[in-house]
Amino acid sequence: MPKFMKVATTDELEDEQAKLVEVEGQKIALFRLGEAFYALSDTCTHRDGPLSEGMVEGAEVTCPWHGARFDIKSGAVLGAPAGREVRSYPVRVTGAADVEIEV
Repeated sequence: MPKFMKVATTDELEDEQAKLVEVEGQKIALFRLGEAFYALSDTCTHRDGPLSEGMVEGAEVTCPWHGARFDIKSGAVLGAPAGREVRSYPVRVTGAADVEIEV
């Protein structure tokens, strides 16, 4: 059964910044875009590059290894060489400024 797990607080990330978090044995890239937070699998679908270390521009992240681009909000592929999307996770912010990911 999926559940929300606290992974950060809102003040831990600046706008257009990413952070690697590990939840239930899964590596997840947490992103902040303005006041919203998004989470994707940290592993690029091309050659397993770490998306949390990629360059963030607007709602896109570029894999630091081979340049594949993904939509931070959905995980959709926006540019080769990746051929398929990365997993996206639901994220919520609680009243206490805790950022939680559903896993």
